Amino acid sequence: MAAPPSSASACSGESWPPLESSPDVFNQFMWSLGVPQGEAEFHDVYGLDADALAIVPQPVLAVVFCFPDPPENPTNPPEEVLATATENKETSDDVYFIKQIESLGNACGTIALLHAVGNAYSESLLKNSCLDLFFKSTASMDPYERARVLEKDDDIARAHSLAASAGDTELPDDVEEHYICFMALNGTLYELDGMKGAPIMHGSTSPESLLQDAVDIIKAIMHKIPNSINFNIMVLSKKSK
Repeated sequence: MAAPPSSASACSGESWPPLESSPDVFNQFMWSLGVPQGEAEFHDVYGLDADALAIVPQPVLAVVFCFPDPPENPTNPPEEVLATATENKETSDDVYFIKQIESLGNACGTIALLHAVGNAYSESLLKNSCLDLFFKSTASMDPYERARVLEKDDDIARAHSLAASAGDTELPDDVEEHYICFMALNGTLYELDGMKGAPIMHGSTSPESLLQDAVDIIKAIMHKIPNSINFNIMVLSKKSK
């Protein structure tokens, strides 16, 4: 699928500008924060058919989906449009989750990255790096407390701003896209969306089937937002040695 260059969060706030949905942007951002460059990297997913998914570098550690906010419709509220497994909402102590509070502005790209790294790679970070210190200091906190720490983390905010200025496209002030992350944790597919109250469980999965299982959920979301082409999927993959 074509990658929209202006994919970003639709939340307000100038201190956390929107991030371009680009592997180059996310890789430089992630590596600057403390993920070893030789360990993991983001890649685009160019289509949802079997052939396109087959060329995605494996193993996939996380799937990051950028999509437009659904249009306002009083007969079909946005939360209902995107809900695919609301009856399974519950928080697991094994899932690292951050709530996106209003003061974090367009930080949903950063929050998706933190969800991906925090659940897949938090034990392999460079010692005393930004992410190493952040995850260690927030490990026992709840999602709102983690958000408050992120809000005051000048190092991550500075890295976010640098990443936001590194894209090839100048993003508009009023963006309409949002990032979420899918993870396979303890045999369960989780959707991690900081705008929601908790992680959402989508049934069983495995590291091998994570990409396909996440794509099945993504297709359902895309089907409910039929009048847009601004969708983009990236994966965080472990680098082969």
